Amino acid sequence: MNWRELKEKGVKLIGGAVSGGLDSCTVTHWLNEKGFEVHCYTVNLGQPDEKNLDDISDRMESCGALSATIIPGEENLADAGLKVIQSQAKYEGGYWNTTGIARPITVAAVLPELAKQDVEVLFHGCTGRGNDQVRFQLASNIISPSTEVYAPWRDPEFVEAFPGRQEMINYCEANRLPIKSSVDARYSTDANFLGLTHEAGDLEDVSISPEFVDPEMGVWPWDAPDKSEIVKIRWEGGVPVEINGVKFNLLEIFKEANRIAGSHGVGIGTHVIENRYVGVKSRGIYESPGMNLLGSVYEFLLQFILDRRGRMFFEQISSVISQQIYQGYWLDLATTSALAALDPITRLATGTVAVKVYKGGVYFDTVEDTSEELPYSLYTADSSMESTGSYDHTDAEGFVKILGVSAKNIGVKQFPKMRR
Repeated sequence: MNWRELKEKGVKLIGGAVSGGLDSCTVTHWLNEKGFEVHCYTVNLGQPDEKNLDDISDRMESCGALSATIIPGEENLADAGLKVIQSQAKYEGGYWNTTGIARPITVAAVLPELAKQDVEVLFHGCTGRGNDQVRFQLASNIISPSTEVYAPWRDPEFVEAFPGRQEMINYCEANRLPIKSSVDARYSTDANFLGLTHEAGDLEDVSISPEFVDPEMGVWPWDAPDKSEIVKIRWEGGVPVEINGVKFNLLEIFKEANRIAGSHGVGIGTHVIENRYVGVKSRGIYESPGMNLLGSVYEFLLQFILDRRGRMFFEQISSVISQQIYQGYWLDLATTSALAALDPITRLATGTVAVKVYKGGVYFDTVEDTSEELPYSLYTADSSMESTGSYDHTDAEGFVKILGVSAKNIGVKQFPKMRR
């Protein structure tokens, strides 16, 4: 769809999900010049790179927006972030899907605001070669099928006018728009309190070390303190409720985990050459200290409660949910069903786990292994190599002989050259 088609349909009002960055400023002013009444919406996701979200509103109005609204979104993102942790839904290379999960949360927050102002077209600044265009499109189509989605980066006239970042900067400077970006910026960043994504610019050249990236949620591991720190996290029914004996609500848990983990370089600078949904490779440098800390502790807890078949089932569901988030299908039936399938496991995730954080690493330390503190643990005296518990070593004789029946058959039928 191009802007002329919108005009032919009689569209006058258009609303944008904006971050206040270079793309947002460029698109808002450009659409305003085309004669549209532009309304902008920014969802508060605890963006670490924005000290004051009201600055975004001022910026967008200076770019021609008739209104610029800030919408609450932190609590909804915290709920979604917890589901990512509970499903261990990491994409390739250990990426915690922090941007992927934020897109449907953003769209779900923006669409009701559009309806209040009778805006029937949503625009965004996602490029035509990235994943986010898909995430915005699918979330919007699922939540509000009647809302049209306009993507400037798929409009031939916009692409011709702005083939790259430099042209947008030139345009904004020529029109005296209050952009934060400059020609000296070496990469772009997408941010929310779950994590930061750094990409593009000099990061596209893999012959250049990513050390020039300036972390915003912590420090590089090699710059972290030389002394480790013990962090104790209490979980109840799959929900973290305490850190180091202090009770927090879920949003506070994430922020405290970010503070502690980031200071030790945990989850800072995760390097991934990933497969985008559109079929191209991209390089991302990720920051997600709290997700890494909480996710690692939750994995340690799962090790106590999952049996072998439960683990196999969990990993299959985890892979499904990870792909669904990355590809923009967070709201569809498959994701909803997969999350529901994990409920019996999540309810068992109760316990207190202590870990040691040190220079980017999260290491298991101790667990309070009692029936009161870790009620669903399968780690018992039967696991010991000593003569304790109900396990009788001699009972394994028959078990091993049964396993040997198929092994011998394989040896005879399929590997005759290996027989003596």
